[in-house]
Amino acid sequence: FRGTPLLVQIIFWAYAAALYKHVMIGIPFTTVTFVQFDTNSLLTPSIAALLALGLNEAAYASEIVRAGIQSVDPGQQEAAHSLGMKPALTMRRIVLPQAMKVIIPPMGNETINMLKTTAYVSVIAAHDLMSNIQDVYAQNYQVIPMLVVAALWYLALTTLLSGPQAWLERRYGRGTARAAQVSPLRRLFTGVAGRLTTERKG
Repeated sequence: FRGTPLLVQIIFWAYAAALYKHVMIGIPFTTVTFVQFDTNSLLTPSIAALLALGLNEAAYASEIVRAGIQSVDPGQQEAAHSLGMKPALTMRRIVLPQAMKVIIPPMGNETINMLKTTAYVSVIAAHDLMSNIQDVYAQNYQVIPMLVVAALWYLALTTLLSGPQAWLERRYGRGTARAAQVSPLRRLFTGVAGRLTTERKG
């Protein structure tokens, strides 16, 4: 999933019926079949888009989580085991809280990137933002204005996702120099509030 282009994966899932006409659930290597579905009716464009984006994102997310867990010093786990903590408790209470500082920034960026790559599913006419924009400019021939509208929508959505990401980074980065930094938005609101207070006192 990480070694092939996302666009190829989307098209593959959309036209999987050309390879498998039916999806059957039964006992492997026998003729016993419990349930059978027509692939065309099962893999609609929306389902194909979800499969392609979900599996692709899961492949990248698992790598990010693996790298985050491996970034924690092995001595932390050894110390927890010496105190009698079980492996599951060690992972939950010792390893993951430290790994989250490494996991959250690339995971947030990957999520935002996936939101933008949903524009690719317009090639299989799934009901996404870009497909709807294409339907509109096919009727009114206002291509550039409609693309600007699409760009503004994507910008708004990615901005909304950036807020929780920044909060999580500060939340799990407590005790570090990075966590002590004030975000640009908070500096803006603090500056505006300070000016208003000064004007009222004046």
